[in-house]
Amino acid sequence: MHRRTLLPALSAAALFVPHVLRAQERVMNLYSSRHYDTDRELYDAFTRQTGVRVRLIEANADQLLERIRAEGTNSPADVLLTVDAGRLARAQEAGLLAPVQSRVLDGRIPAHLRDPEGHWFGFSLRARVVMYDRALGLPPGLVRYEDLAKPEFRGMVSTRSSGNIYSIGWTASMLAANGPEATEAWARGIAANLSRHPQGGDTDQIRAVAAGQGRFAISNTYYLGNLARSQRAEDRAVAERMAVLFPNQGAGDRGTHVNISGAGVLRTAPNREAAVAFLEYLSGPQAQSVFADGNSEYPVVADAQPSAFLRGLGHFRQDPLNAARMAQLSPEALRIMQRAGWR
Repeated sequence: MHRRTLLPALSAAALFVPHVLRAQERVMNLYSSRHYDTDRELYDAFTRQTGVRVRLIEANADQLLERIRAEGTNSPADVLLTVDAGRLARAQEAGLLAPVQSRVLDGRIPAHLRDPEGHWFGFSLRARVVMYDRALGLPPGLVRYEDLAKPEFRGMVSTRSSGNIYSIGWTASMLAANGPEATEAWARGIAANLSRHPQGGDTDQIRAVAAGQGRFAISNTYYLGNLARSQRAEDRAVAERMAVLFPNQGAGDRGTHVNISGAGVLRTAPNREAAVAFLEYLSGPQAQSVFADGNSEYPVVADAQPSAFLRGLGHFRQDPLNAARMAQLSPEALRIMQRAGWR
Protein backbone atom coordinates (compact mmCIF):
# COMPACT_ATOMS: atom_id res chain seq x y z
CA MET A 1 0.00 0.00 0.00
CA HIS A 2 1.17 3.49 -0.76
CA ARG A 3 0.36 6.55 1.31
CA ARG A 4 0.54 9.84 -0.49
CA THR A 5 -0.47 13.35 0.42
CA LEU A 6 -3.60 13.95 -1.62
CA LEU A 7 -5.90 15.84 0.67
CA PRO A 8 -4.86 19.39 -0.25
CA ALA A 9 -6.62 18.78 -3.57
CA LEU A 10 -9.87 18.29 -1.67
CA SER A 11 -10.60 21.84 -0.63
CA ALA A 12 -14.03 22.54 0.78
CA ALA A 13 -14.90 24.51 -2.34
CA ALA A 14 -13.99 21.64 -4.62
CA LEU A 15 -15.76 18.80 -2.82
CA PHE A 16 -18.87 17.49 -4.49
CA VAL A 17 -21.73 16.35 -2.26
CA PRO A 18 -25.01 17.49 -3.85
CA HIS A 19 -27.22 15.11 -1.86
CA VAL A 20 -28.77 16.88 1.13
CA LEU A 21 -28.43 14.93 4.35
CA ARG A 22 -30.74 14.97 7.32
CA ALA A 23 -29.06 16.27 10.44
CA GLN A 24 -29.45 12.97 12.30
CA GLU A 25 -27.45 10.96 9.74
CA ARG A 26 -23.98 11.20 11.23
CA VAL A 27 -22.53 7.81 10.28
CA MET A 28 -22.13 5.65 7.17
CA ASN A 29 -20.98 2.03 7.37
CA LEU A 30 -18.70 1.09 4.48
CA TYR A 31 -17.80 -2.53 3.66
CA SER A 32 -14.81 -2.38 1.34
CA SER A 33 -12.52 -4.89 -0.35
CA ARG A 34 -10.16 -2.09 -1.41
CA HIS A 35 -7.11 -1.79 0.85
CA TYR A 36 -5.37 1.46 -0.01
CA ASP A 37 -4.32 4.13 2.48
CA THR A 38 -5.34 6.89 0.08
CA ASP A 39 -8.93 5.60 0.17
CA ARG A 40 -8.96 6.21 3.91
CA GLU A 41 -7.84 9.78 3.35
CA LEU A 42 -10.69 10.19 0.90
CA TYR A 43 -13.20 8.93 3.48
CA ASP A 44 -11.83 11.41 6.01
CA ALA A 45 -12.38 14.21 3.52
CA PHE A 46 -16.01 13.11 3.08
CA THR A 47 -16.44 13.30 6.86
CA ARG A 48 -15.02 16.81 7.01
CA GLN A 49 -17.33 17.93 4.23
CA THR A 50 -20.54 16.36 5.54
CA GLY A 51 -19.98 15.62 9.22
CA VAL A 52 -20.82 11.98 8.46
CA ARG A 53 -18.30 9.57 9.97
CA VAL A 54 -17.29 6.58 7.84
CA ARG A 55 -17.09 3.30 9.72
CA LEU A 56 -14.87 1.06 7.65
CA ILE A 57 -14.95 -2.75 7.53
CA GLU A 58 -12.30 -4.27 5.25
CA ALA A 59 -12.09 -7.83 3.93
CA ASN A 60 -11.98 -9.56 0.57
CA ALA A 61 -15.13 -9.42 -1.53
CA ASP A 62 -16.31 -12.97 -0.88
CA GLN A 63 -15.90 -12.53 2.88
CA LEU A 64 -17.87 -9.29 2.80
CA LEU A 65 -20.71 -10.82 0.80
CA GLU A 66 -20.91 -13.76 3.18
CA ARG A 67 -20.87 -11.44 6.17
CA ILE A 68 -23.72 -9.33 4.76
CA ARG A 69 -25.76 -12.46 4.10
CA ALA A 70 -25.12 -13.73 7.61
CA GLU A 71 -26.07 -10.40 9.18
CA GLY A 72 -29.35 -10.38 7.27
CA THR A 73 -31.78 -7.58 8.03
CA ASN A 74 -29.63 -6.57 11.00
CA SER A 75 -26.60 -5.77 8.85
CA PRO A 76 -25.13 -2.33 9.61
CA ALA A 77 -23.65 -2.16 6.09
CA ASP A 78 -24.70 0.88 4.06
CA VAL A 79 -22.33 0.67 1.09
CA LEU A 80 -20.43 -2.21 -0.52
CA LEU A 81 -17.27 -1.06 -2.33
CA THR A 82 -15.33 -3.64 -4.32
CA VAL A 83 -13.47 -4.36 -7.55
CA ASP A 84 -14.88 -6.03 -10.65
CA ALA A 85 -18.36 -5.77 -12.10
CA GLY A 86 -18.79 -9.51 -11.62
CA ARG A 87 -18.60 -9.22 -7.86
CA LEU A 88 -21.06 -6.32 -7.82
CA ALA A 89 -23.42 -8.28 -10.04
CA ARG A 90 -23.11 -11.24 -7.66
CA ALA A 91 -24.21 -9.01 -4.78
CA GLN A 92 -27.11 -7.76 -6.89
CA GLU A 93 -28.20 -11.29 -7.84
CA ALA A 94 -28.17 -12.24 -4.16
CA GLY A 95 -30.66 -9.44 -3.48
CA LEU A 96 -28.20 -7.48 -1.34
CA LEU A 97 -28.20 -4.19 -3.27
CA ALA A 98 -30.98 -1.62 -3.62
CA PRO A 99 -31.50 0.45 -6.78
CA VAL A 100 -30.50 4.10 -6.44
CA GLN A 101 -32.21 6.87 -8.36
CA SER A 102 -29.79 9.76 -8.62
CA ARG A 103 -29.58 12.36 -11.36
CA VAL A 104 -26.03 13.07 -10.23
CA LEU A 105 -24.85 9.48 -10.67
CA ASP A 106 -26.81 8.90 -13.87
CA GLY A 107 -25.45 12.13 -15.31
CA ARG A 108 -21.82 11.59 -14.36
CA ILE A 109 -21.17 7.84 -14.56
CA PRO A 110 -21.14 6.58 -18.18
CA ALA A 111 -23.96 4.14 -18.92
CA HIS A 112 -21.65 1.22 -19.72
CA LEU A 113 -19.97 1.55 -16.30
CA ARG A 114 -23.09 1.20 -14.15
CA ASP A 115 -25.98 -1.16 -13.65
CA PRO A 116 -28.89 -0.11 -15.88
CA GLU A 117 -31.23 -0.24 -12.88
CA GLY A 118 -28.91 1.65 -10.54
CA HIS A 119 -27.88 -1.20 -8.23
CA TRP A 120 -24.18 -0.34 -8.59
CA PHE A 121 -21.90 2.26 -10.15
CA GLY A 122 -18.29 2.21 -11.33
CA PHE A 123 -16.00 4.87 -9.85
CA SER A 124 -12.61 3.96 -11.29
CA LEU A 125 -11.32 2.05 -14.30
CA ARG A 126 -8.58 -0.48 -14.81
CA ALA A 127 -7.56 -1.25 -18.40
CA ARG A 128 -6.32 -4.77 -19.18
CA VAL A 129 -3.36 -4.40 -21.50
CA VAL A 130 -0.37 -6.21 -22.94
CA MET A 131 2.96 -5.24 -21.36
CA TYR A 132 6.31 -6.08 -22.91
CA ASP A 133 10.02 -5.38 -22.47
CA ARG A 134 10.69 -2.19 -24.41
CA ALA A 135 14.27 -3.32 -25.14
CA LEU A 136 12.92 -6.33 -27.04
CA GLY A 137 10.11 -4.41 -28.66
CA LEU A 138 6.73 -5.60 -29.81
CA PRO A 139 6.86 -8.40 -32.40
CA PRO A 140 4.90 -7.87 -35.61
CA GLY A 141 1.40 -9.24 -35.76
CA LEU A 142 0.29 -8.30 -32.26
CA VAL A 143 -2.31 -5.53 -32.21
CA ARG A 144 -5.44 -7.25 -30.84
CA TYR A 145 -6.25 -9.55 -27.92
CA GLU A 146 -7.15 -12.16 -30.51
CA ASP A 147 -3.54 -12.15 -31.76
CA LEU A 148 -2.22 -13.51 -28.45
CA ALA A 149 -3.53 -16.95 -29.46
CA LYS A 150 -1.46 -17.11 -32.68
CA PRO A 151 0.92 -20.11 -32.92
CA GLU A 152 3.93 -17.84 -33.47
CA PHE A 153 3.56 -16.61 -29.89
CA ARG A 154 3.95 -20.07 -28.36
CA GLY A 155 5.52 -19.87 -24.89
CA MET A 156 5.32 -16.07 -24.74
CA VAL A 157 2.18 -15.20 -22.72
CA SER A 158 2.24 -14.66 -18.96
CA THR A 159 -1.17 -14.25 -17.34
CA ARG A 160 -3.24 -15.11 -14.28
CA SER A 161 -5.17 -18.31 -13.76
CA SER A 162 -8.58 -18.84 -15.33
CA GLY A 163 -10.24 -18.62 -11.92
CA ASN A 164 -9.04 -15.07 -11.33
CA ILE A 165 -11.75 -12.44 -11.57
CA TYR A 166 -9.69 -10.33 -13.99
CA SER A 167 -9.19 -13.28 -16.34
CA ILE A 168 -12.89 -14.07 -16.18
CA GLY A 169 -13.93 -10.50 -17.01
CA TRP A 170 -11.42 -10.30 -19.86
CA THR A 171 -12.65 -13.56 -21.37
CA ALA A 172 -16.27 -12.46 -20.90
CA SER A 173 -15.48 -9.41 -23.03
CA MET A 174 -14.05 -11.71 -25.70
CA LEU A 175 -17.21 -13.82 -25.50
CA ALA A 176 -19.40 -10.76 -25.99
CA ALA A 177 -17.37 -9.68 -29.02
CA ASN A 178 -16.73 -13.00 -30.77
CA GLY A 179 -19.21 -15.61 -29.52
CA PRO A 180 -18.59 -18.92 -27.74
CA GLU A 181 -16.88 -20.96 -30.48
CA ALA A 182 -14.31 -18.33 -31.39
CA THR A 183 -13.70 -17.53 -27.72
CA GLU A 184 -13.06 -21.17 -26.86
CA ALA A 185 -10.61 -21.46 -29.76
CA TRP A 186 -8.91 -18.30 -28.51
CA ALA A 187 -8.73 -19.63 -24.95
CA ARG A 188 -7.13 -22.85 -26.22
CA GLY A 189 -4.57 -20.71 -28.02
CA ILE A 190 -3.83 -18.76 -24.84
CA ALA A 191 -3.39 -22.00 -22.89
CA ALA A 192 -0.98 -23.30 -25.56
CA ASN A 193 0.99 -20.03 -25.60
CA LEU A 194 1.56 -19.68 -21.85
CA SER A 195 5.17 -19.09 -20.87
CA ARG A 196 4.62 -20.81 -17.51
CA HIS A 197 1.85 -22.31 -15.41
CA PRO A 198 -0.46 -19.44 -14.36
CA GLN A 199 0.60 -18.18 -10.95
CA GLY A 200 0.53 -15.04 -8.86
CA GLY A 201 -1.02 -11.66 -9.51
CA ASP A 202 -0.56 -9.09 -12.23
CA THR A 203 2.66 -7.76 -10.69
CA ASP A 204 4.10 -11.28 -10.88
CA GLN A 205 3.34 -11.40 -14.60
CA ILE A 206 5.17 -8.09 -15.11
CA ARG A 207 8.17 -9.26 -13.10
CA ALA A 208 8.27 -12.52 -15.03
CA VAL A 209 8.50 -10.76 -18.39
CA ALA A 210 11.13 -8.34 -17.02
CA ALA A 211 13.11 -11.44 -15.96
CA GLY A 212 12.86 -12.98 -19.42
CA GLN A 213 10.09 -15.49 -18.67
CA GLY A 214 7.88 -14.84 -21.66
CA ARG A 215 7.38 -11.78 -23.83
CA PHE A 216 3.90 -10.52 -22.91
CA ALA A 217 2.43 -9.83 -19.48
CA ILE A 218 -1.35 -9.47 -19.34
CA SER A 219 -2.00 -6.94 -16.60
CA ASN A 220 -4.18 -4.09 -15.44
CA THR A 221 -2.47 -0.76 -15.95
CA TYR A 222 -2.54 0.25 -12.29
CA TYR A 223 -0.09 -2.48 -11.32
CA LEU A 224 2.57 -0.91 -13.54
CA GLY A 225 1.75 2.53 -12.13
CA ASN A 226 2.20 1.27 -8.59
CA LEU A 227 5.58 -0.25 -9.49
CA ALA A 228 6.62 3.05 -11.08
CA ARG A 229 5.93 5.01 -7.89
CA SER A 230 7.27 2.37 -5.50
CA GLN A 231 9.85 3.38 -2.91
CA ARG A 232 11.93 0.37 -3.96
CA ALA A 233 14.45 1.08 -6.71
CA GLU A 234 14.14 -2.44 -8.11
CA ASP A 235 10.38 -1.97 -8.60
CA ARG A 236 10.91 1.29 -10.44
CA ALA A 237 13.54 -0.37 -12.60
CA VAL A 238 11.04 -3.06 -13.63
CA ALA A 239 8.44 -0.41 -14.49
CA GLU A 240 10.93 1.54 -16.59
CA ARG A 241 11.67 -1.56 -18.68
CA MET A 242 8.05 -2.18 -19.58
CA ALA A 243 6.05 -0.71 -22.46
CA VAL A 244 2.28 -0.95 -22.91
CA LEU A 245 0.10 -1.99 -25.83
CA PHE A 246 -3.58 -1.00 -25.68
CA PRO A 247 -5.12 -3.75 -27.83
CA ASN A 248 -7.96 -3.49 -30.36
CA GLN A 249 -7.45 0.18 -31.17
CA GLY A 250 -7.73 -0.08 -34.97
CA ALA A 251 -10.37 1.75 -36.96
CA GLY A 252 -13.71 0.06 -36.39
CA ASP A 253 -12.36 -2.20 -33.64
CA ARG A 254 -14.05 -2.35 -30.26
CA GLY A 255 -11.31 -0.93 -28.03
CA THR A 256 -9.41 -2.12 -24.96
CA HIS A 257 -11.17 -4.14 -22.27
CA VAL A 258 -11.80 -2.24 -19.03
CA ASN A 259 -13.17 -3.30 -15.68
CA ILE A 260 -14.30 -1.23 -12.73
CA SER A 261 -13.98 -0.62 -9.06
CA GLY A 262 -17.47 0.27 -7.93
CA ALA A 263 -20.05 0.46 -5.19
CA GLY A 264 -23.71 -0.01 -4.39
CA VAL A 265 -26.08 0.79 -1.55
CA LEU A 266 -27.22 -2.19 0.52
CA ARG A 267 -30.91 -3.07 0.52
CA THR A 268 -30.94 -3.04 4.32
CA ALA A 269 -28.84 0.13 4.69
CA PRO A 270 -29.76 1.87 7.95
CA ASN A 271 -28.30 5.16 6.70
CA ARG A 272 -29.49 5.21 3.11
CA GLU A 273 -29.33 8.97 2.53
CA ALA A 274 -25.75 9.13 3.78
CA ALA A 275 -24.92 6.15 1.57
CA VAL A 276 -26.34 7.83 -1.55
CA ALA A 277 -24.52 11.04 -0.66
CA PHE A 278 -21.27 9.07 -0.38
CA LEU A 279 -21.70 7.57 -3.86
CA GLU A 280 -22.50 10.98 -5.33
CA TYR A 281 -19.43 12.39 -3.60
CA LEU A 282 -17.25 9.72 -5.21
CA SER A 283 -18.48 10.87 -8.62
CA GLY A 284 -17.33 14.46 -8.03
CA PRO A 285 -14.37 15.68 -10.11
CA GLN A 286 -11.93 16.23 -7.27
CA ALA A 287 -12.87 13.08 -5.37
CA GLN A 288 -12.63 11.18 -8.65
CA SER A 289 -9.08 12.36 -9.20
CA VAL A 290 -8.02 11.29 -5.72
CA PHE A 291 -9.99 8.05 -5.77
CA ALA A 292 -8.39 7.03 -9.04
CA ASP A 293 -4.89 8.42 -8.51
CA GLY A 294 -4.55 6.74 -5.13
CA ASN A 295 -4.18 3.39 -6.92
CA SER A 296 -3.04 4.53 -10.39
CA GLU A 297 -6.51 3.86 -11.81
CA TYR A 298 -8.43 5.83 -14.41
CA PRO A 299 -11.30 8.07 -13.27
CA VAL A 300 -14.66 7.37 -14.89
CA VAL A 301 -15.86 10.95 -15.36
CA ALA A 302 -14.81 13.27 -18.16
CA ASP A 303 -13.78 16.21 -15.97
CA ALA A 304 -11.22 14.31 -13.86
CA GLN A 305 -7.66 13.67 -14.99
CA PRO A 306 -5.78 10.40 -14.50
CA SER A 307 -2.34 10.46 -12.93
CA ALA A 308 0.67 11.81 -14.82
CA PHE A 309 1.93 8.24 -15.18
CA LEU A 310 -1.26 7.09 -16.87
CA ARG A 311 -1.38 10.16 -19.08
CA GLY A 312 2.13 9.22 -20.15
CA LEU A 313 0.85 5.89 -21.46
CA GLY A 314 -1.26 7.76 -23.99
CA HIS A 315 -4.93 7.92 -24.86
CA PHE A 316 -6.86 4.75 -25.62
CA ARG A 317 -10.38 3.86 -26.68
CA GLN A 318 -12.41 1.71 -24.28
CA ASP A 319 -14.48 -1.30 -25.19
CA PRO A 320 -18.02 0.07 -24.56
CA LEU A 321 -19.34 -3.31 -23.42
CA ASN A 322 -21.72 -2.72 -20.54
CA ALA A 323 -20.18 -3.92 -17.30
CA ALA A 324 -23.47 -5.60 -16.39
CA ARG A 325 -23.38 -7.65 -19.60
CA MET A 326 -19.77 -8.62 -18.91
CA ALA A 327 -20.78 -9.81 -15.45
CA GLN A 328 -23.67 -11.80 -16.93
CA LEU A 329 -21.31 -13.63 -19.27
CA SER A 330 -18.69 -14.36 -16.61
CA PRO A 331 -19.89 -17.87 -15.59
CA GLU A 332 -19.83 -19.03 -19.22
CA ALA A 333 -16.43 -17.42 -19.70
CA LEU A 334 -15.01 -19.43 -16.81
CA ARG A 335 -16.42 -22.68 -18.18
CA ILE A 336 -14.88 -21.93 -21.59
CA MET A 337 -11.44 -21.28 -20.09
CA GLN A 338 -11.55 -24.47 -18.06
CA ARG A 339 -12.62 -26.59 -21.05
CA ALA A 340 -9.79 -25.01 -23.06
CA GLY A 341 -7.17 -26.13 -20.55
CA TRP A 342 -6.42 -22.64 -19.22
CA ARG A 343 -5.66 -23.48 -15.59
